[in-house]
Amino acid sequence: MKRLRGWWLLAGVLIALPLLFPENYYVTVVGAAAALHAILAVGLNLLMGYAGQISLGHAAFFGLGAYSSAILTTRYGWNPWPALGAGLVLTGLVAYGIARPVLRLKGHYLAMATLGFGIIVHILLVQTGDLTGGPDGIGEIPPLSLFGWTVDTDERWYAVLAAVLLLVVLLALNLMDSRPGRALRALHGAEIAAGLMGIDTAAAKTAVFVLAALTAGLAGSLFAHQQAFVSPDSFNFFVSIELVTMVVLGGMASTWGAILGALILTLLPELLVVFEDYEVLIFGAILMLIMIFLPQGLAGGLRDLWARRAAPDGTLPPAPPAPSGGSGSGPVSPSHTSLSPPVSQDAA
Repeated sequence: MKRLRGWWLLAGVLIALPLLFPENYYVTVVGAAAALHAILAVGLNLLMGYAGQISLGHAAFFGLGAYSSAILTTRYGWNPWPALGAGLVLTGLVAYGIARPVLRLKGHYLAMATLGFGIIVHILLVQTGDLTGGPDGIGEIPPLSLFGWTVDTDERWYAVLAAVLLLVVLLALNLMDSRPGRALRALHGAEIAAGLMGIDTAAAKTAVFVLAALTAGLAGSLFAHQQAFVSPDSFNFFVSIELVTMVVLGGMASTWGAILGALILTLLPELLVVFEDYEVLIFGAILMLIMIFLPQGLAGGLRDLWARRAAPDGTLPPAPPAPSGGSGSGPVSPSHTSLSPPVSQDAA
């Protein structure tokens, strides 16, 4: 399958990097951070890029997963693996509980509702000091261990996070190739029409919202055990905005774009450290230029560039005409809907 060729390429790159550059800071430390961010971005892209539902509070689910593992292991002596599972259950239940009422909203109302949820969770993490440690956070979180193999070095964490990223990407690619994935793209294209065609839009939005939250909760638990310390500052509003920026910068409705956006927003600040006082200014200018000249994100821009190079006259091929939808065409099943965006960028 065409999509899985990219997955195999990603797997090859992730395996080759530590072999070619052993104990390299940019591979083991920055690479692990980029993999963690990519897990979050791929999950959020399912919600925003494919289903078209805005979320400005995604860091809240990231924090729920992290604090669940931290509290259960440090205060109640749980093994990290059951604590991770409990964090996923809690994150899923919270996401399901708020999905139905929140996802009835549209546009900026939905954005404000998810933003409010993220702020509420952040305030709770700060104010419930007896449980969460308040602003000081929780330290001495034990590392993950499996059959005597303890994940306690940068190289091992790189391996674990890379493996989880590959699993999340494989899930996302297979989901978008499935009937529910096509229903999500139809939902993004025209929600009312998708409902008329038999798609349960409320159930579809709830399912993808919970799936994105579970992905964030998993990343949060891994983050807690990797850092051995969590504090509310790691899950505030600005983290949510950074995650949204990764998705938009890389390219909406593109799993590869989400990974690319996460890589750039993780790596670029490291490379700009040499500019000292001008680091933030240059970083902002680069983001502005990318969004001005590549409004579809990096994945869409690279796809268009490749299409121009492949075209004989160097121009983009014309977009396919919209379907006529005549009355003689008969009913259309959700799995063959033409309401989705023309082509997912992953297929390009």
